[in-house]
Amino acid sequence: MTDRTASVMLDRLRAVEWVGDRDHVLARVMSRRVLMREYLRRAALWAREYAVESAWPFFDVTEHVDPGFRLSPETVAELEACLCRVPGPELRETCAGAVRLAVMRERNPAALPDLPDLYEPLVLFYERGGEFVRDDAGGLDLTGVSFRPGTPQGNLGTPPFRALDATVLDALDARGRVSYYALDGPRALLVRRRAVRGELHDEMFGPDLRWEPTDRLPETAEAIASAGLVPLDEIAAAELIGDTVDRCTGRPASRS
Repeated sequence: MTDRTASVMLDRLRAVEWVGDRDHVLARVMSRRVLMREYLRRAALWAREYAVESAWPFFDVTEHVDPGFRLSPETVAELEACLCRVPGPELRETCAGAVRLAVMRERNPAALPDLPDLYEPLVLFYERGGEFVRDDAGGLDLTGVSFRPGTPQGNLGTPPFRALDATVLDALDARGRVSYYALDGPRALLVRRRAVRGELHDEMFGPDLRWEPTDRLPETAEAIASAGLVPLDEIAAAELIGDTVDRCTGRPASRS
């Protein structure tokens, strides 16, 4: 019999369009970049836990958690059939790891360390646009953006991104070159500036969980600072979006 949690993960992986429409993928560049950053951070934590930094970043951690762990024969057959559609050995390795870790957690959660779920950010990355590929310099091509994975030690210092809710991820994605700012006050408000073909679009993330046009931001860094606006990176912006989702919906964003 196929493991229940394996079936859920296999269904998600089977639904991925590994080589999807380029325009569709480009529309999700920012959320995919944030998800990859979070995966690399979590992978560094798990690699350090089991002293397998040499296997980082794309590996099946269950081989190190319990080398004797086995899936049911039925699950093995379904997993192998699923992996036939997955391009590239690193993608196949992580997909197998996602299925195996889900089953391991269901069978014996006490055997796992108190670490954030390793594969959830990467599976979400796959769901939002499919594959990544290695470039000639060893970087990652995320389709539309080049990404340097760095080192395990370097990724341990990356700020955590726990707001994996679809609303948060969708709110991160936008056309153009984006800058984020927090407006100082009793409750931080998030604003962004998008530069699209030379035109500037200034917007605020509101309680209806949408970006709405706002008064034009100051043009210079000095004026932005004097207006009480604090520049944010995309991780900090995502966390503010997650806080707004929590506050306005009465439910926490996913904090896997």
